[in-house]
Amino acid sequence: MNELYSSIENLRSEYREIFKKSLAEIANRIDELRPDGLDADVTDKFPVNSDGALWQTKVLDMLENDISKEVYRKYKEILAYRSQFKCVGCATCCNLACSEFSPVELKQKAENGDNFAAQFLSVFVPYASKEDARKVYPEYIKMLEENKEDNVYFYHCPKLTEDKRCSDYENRPQICRDFPDNPLSILPKSCGYKQWKDEIEPLALMLHSMVEIIEYYKEKIPQ
Repeated sequence: MNELYSSIENLRSEYREIFKKSLAEIANRIDELRPDGLDADVTDKFPVNSDGALWQTKVLDMLENDISKEVYRKYKEILAYRSQFKCVGCATCCNLACSEFSPVELKQKAENGDNFAAQFLSVFVPYASKEDARKVYPEYIKMLEENKEDNVYFYHCPKLTEDKRCSDYENRPQICRDFPDNPLSILPKSCGYKQWKDEIEPLALMLHSMVEIIEYYKEKIPQ
């Protein structure tokens, strides 16, 4: 349990430092586009066609067509590197799938055309209670509780056999084939992709921080 908490705290601490560095890097790139003599913030409101407004246009273009594309390219490299690792059959992901959405919410999303929700519901069924889920991964459940992560729902795959094998492996949906596609997800030591996650985690944190910063500027800069 202490090891799980330590891992989470280290991740948070590492992310704070990476976020600061990413923020400084993007702020510097924004400042490089600043017109000479303009003493203002890029989120200020400027008259149409003024130097400030043109600066904002250049910044938004840089964020969207330069940094964002580089983030996407690096993220694809992370996922490509994942192919060098493989599932070892620990079945943790089959026994304990977590979602921020309830079964009712997932059903609504699926009916509205959400492909991931539809696939998820085709595989997983909800646990009758949190206590049933706790039997699978007690340390993880306790960590969520103590961090007041209340809006988490737990599911499991009923197609898993007693010897931790998928009884319908050849027909498993894409979400099972792609797991784990989130390099920041919590993986147990038994998972065959744990080494992949540990190796690419610093880069994944950097990319995540850049996405957050880009979204902040896109929201704050007057369009």
